[in-house]
Amino acid sequence: MCGIVGMIGRRGVTPTLLEGLKSLEYRGYDSAGMAVMNGSGRIELRKEAGPVARLEAALEGFTAGSVGIAHTRWATHGPPTRENAHPHLSDDGRFAIVHNGIIENHAVLRRYLIERGVTFNSQTDSEVIVQLIAHEARAGAADPVREALLRLEGTFGLLVLDRERPDRLLAARRGSPLIIGVDEGAHYIASDAAALVRHTRRVVYLEDGELAELTADSFRTATFADGQPVAREPSSIDWEIAAIEKGGHPHFMLKEIFEQPESLRNCCAGRLRPEEGRVHLGGIAALGEDFIRSLRRVVLTGCGTAWHAGLVGEYALEELARLPVEVEYASELRYRNPVLGPGDLIIAISQSGETADTLAALREARMRGAQVMGICNVVGSTIAREAGLGVYTHAGPEIGVASTKAFSTQVATLVMLAIQWGRLRGSQSAESAAALAGELVRVPELIGRVCAGAEQIRAIAQALADSTNALYLGRGINFPVALEGALKLKEISYIHAEGYPAAEMKHGPIALIDRHMPVVVIATGDGHVRDKVMANIEEIRARSGRVIAIADEEDAEIAAHAEHVIRVPRVATVLSPLINVVPLQLLAYYIAAERGCEIDRPRNLAKSVTVE
Repeated sequence: MCGIVGMIGRRGVTPTLLEGLKSLEYRGYDSAGMAVMNGSGRIELRKEAGPVARLEAALEGFTAGSVGIAHTRWATHGPPTRENAHPHLSDDGRFAIVHNGIIENHAVLRRYLIERGVTFNSQTDSEVIVQLIAHEARAGAADPVREALLRLEGTFGLLVLDRERPDRLLAARRGSPLIIGVDEGAHYIASDAAALVRHTRRVVYLEDGELAELTADSFRTATFADGQPVAREPSSIDWEIAAIEKGGHPHFMLKEIFEQPESLRNCCAGRLRPEEGRVHLGGIAALGEDFIRSLRRVVLTGCGTAWHAGLVGEYALEELARLPVEVEYASELRYRNPVLGPGDLIIAISQSGETADTLAALREARMRGAQVMGICNVVGSTIAREAGLGVYTHAGPEIGVASTKAFSTQVATLVMLAIQWGRLRGSQSAESAAALAGELVRVPELIGRVCAGAEQIRAIAQALADSTNALYLGRGINFPVALEGALKLKEISYIHAEGYPAAEMKHGPIALIDRHMPVVVIATGDGHVRDKVMANIEEIRARSGRVIAIADEEDAEIAAHAEHVIRVPRVATVLSPLINVVPLQLLAYYIAAERGCEIDRPRNLAKSVTVE
């Protein structure tokens, strides 16, 4: 969601802060701003509603400074206006802050401060923070920032400038990520490594409950509850700058769709051992084989695309490992009174590893005595650290807001878990596990074949771009793929789309079908399920619906029953979501491109949802 960048050094920080904001635009935002110490004892401020480009135009003649903070805002409290944009300045001009997260007791604090003569300039919850810090300073607090933090309820990733201390930059974290970049003669801080990688590969992940003080030459961290120093050693970012550039593609989303073969190879590298009929996942070895054999239940939890990956995982784990599995929206799990405890394993799935609802669900499960683990993409993320056990998907940086390669690597990871646990629990023979692992090794090549047919999908998209609604149908393990295809279309093209189990169409959605309604049907495979899907297609055709079928390459029958056919290589049913989702991603992409939509940064959406 909101993006944060800060820098302190011996050179002008404004160009670096602006570059950092541009690298964070993919996260989703509606306004941007910057505050810099001008060298004359004042904090200079610029902020604008709208894109970073508008802020850039407003920065002409702006001070260079040697310490500053910048922000892209995704509106929560108050509309996207210049007044509500960050940074926020205290009414006495001494402090400036940028903030990610939500302050839950902001209304109480606002009333308290107004009663004491403080004037507010925005509708945001965030402004409460800077006004409270200034109030504590006027009251004589030795450490006004720390005193203010102790009164805040909610979540924050926070940077603070103090005009009376132009030699330092303060940062604090509770629930919203912050990463310190360490360099010679300069220190950086950001909510995302993408804003740092051009300047340094040495980073320190700030933990919840910690306050950091950055100077040009050093940094130190301490807990803000009791001021105890915390030792932190830098780790290294291991991906290249090219990974966050478009590489000649018109959009990051298209680049990331085409990167899926490579991402899946990286995800599976060193883990699949077909010749042994085994999978090796070192990050969860500490669970122990006895625990896996005695597992009572698995609960998969995530949000959006990660939840869809969990639904695929449910089919795979039940089929291959014969484990009872439930899939829960993380945003709902924590607000129920779930039956969780010893013998249950909760797997939190998140691309960023920072999704607030998923992190809260993980903490709730642990509090109730369940074993927890994570599946995420970002090394060093909060879920990865707090879970302690888990599997990195190694998808590489995903910049497009609409997730693509994160989904496929999450699904591949869940299938690998199912193979491994099936062997441990005796529900998979060495021969069947070897065959499935060997086929998974080939999936990247098969996805490459689907991507090679992108121009045909583009032509179909041109015929569908004027649609106002769409249905996506799938059966069994491909029902979640229908949900994911519909989500991609609505996210980036703004066409209303819904996914359904194919058999459920006649229990309501069939009323929507007419000659204007495109219906995307996943019709791969054979046998009884395939026959049922063909019957569903006939029901659609009988009502003049427009059928777009995803079908196997060798399917000779399907062309007579669909307006458009997108052909894909046949694989084992449990692996078919990895193949079938790719044409749905491409279809959504090309429809959105035909409609002239902002594909990488769709309206109202954010890449990493760090508020509940």
